[in-house]
Amino acid sequence: MTKRILQIIPTLDRAGAEKQLCLLAGGLPRDEFEVHVCALTRGGPLEADLGAADVPLTVIGKRWKLDPGAFWRLKKHVARLRPELIHAWMFAANTYGLAAAVACGLSNVVIAQRCVDPWKSRMQLAFDRAMARRCRAVVVNSRGVRDFYVRHGTPADRVRVIPNGVTMPEPSDASRQQILAELELPQNSRLIGLVGRLWPQKRVQDAIWAADLLKVIRDDVHLLIVGDGPQRERLRRFRDQVRIREKVHFLGQRSDVPRLMPHFDVLWSTSGYEGLSNVILEAMASGVPVVASDIPGTRELVVSGETGYLVPLGDRAAFAKQSERLLNDLALSSRLSAAARGRVRSEFSVEKMIARHVELYRELLG
Repeated sequence: MTKRILQIIPTLDRAGAEKQLCLLAGGLPRDEFEVHVCALTRGGPLEADLGAADVPLTVIGKRWKLDPGAFWRLKKHVARLRPELIHAWMFAANTYGLAAAVACGLSNVVIAQRCVDPWKSRMQLAFDRAMARRCRAVVVNSRGVRDFYVRHGTPADRVRVIPNGVTMPEPSDASRQQILAELELPQNSRLIGLVGRLWPQKRVQDAIWAADLLKVIRDDVHLLIVGDGPQRERLRRFRDQVRIREKVHFLGQRSDVPRLMPHFDVLWSTSGYEGLSNVILEAMASGVPVVASDIPGTRELVVSGETGYLVPLGDRAAFAKQSERLLNDLALSSRLSAAARGRVRSEFSVEKMIARHVELYRELLG
């Protein structure tokens, strides 16, 4: 007899936790689990992934942080579905999902923490501690996230580390020449990619500054910034102020990142904090050398000098220096790329991620 699992997440935007949920929901063995997904606030572009995997989706439509109507609708949905286990992802889904489960008399609840979250207030961290003591398990995606939440009072014996998984990509359907022509860049261009939401955590200004340093020593490097967010206009103004408009390009939110990624010569991750970066995993799987901030979580992906380079947080000169090294040394770049792909295959496959969740679910369901 199959066990019914309800996965709850705030949205289905194209972001890290949402991608992992869709991979998990679509990959859980159907002869053992009946999977349902609930988007607390809204759907998004990843709805298509769930539809392709024939996973039922319900959108609750939460409009405010404290929304009694949304809670009532979620509680009604949980009461009708009566899942054997609820797995909630991230703060809003954790709080609403656990409360709805308690209101319906359900005790098998897993919550997920996906990132080191220094922005959280004391009240939010207190909620996290209370939820961790009430739920059956807290799933995190890296040792860095585990350490952060244990340090803030989450019982260590409740925490399960299940790293993200990524599929090995198919070859891009476009040649490098096509991509450069589409972007209206010279055919000799070397491409550095940065993919992510444009907000303070990502420290994109550091990347623009590093690109300006590279411009001093070579004329062929272009920084492609893929993504959108509240800092977009501020970052565009900064780029124009440092007079590097012709070398830094804002491509906006795009659905074809897998098509672009293999043509990056280097991927940058300038983030100040992460959980376990999907973008870095995708770059490593695509054979793109990574230069990233030396922060918890990212250290578990990039072995500096073997699968990429880690540099001190905010050190723009180090980003430029290590990237110049990779751009000048094709043999080094190829060696690091091959090692990165091998590391992804052995440690961060989707199959391993799903198997670890299956093991946890079986344990909790008896």
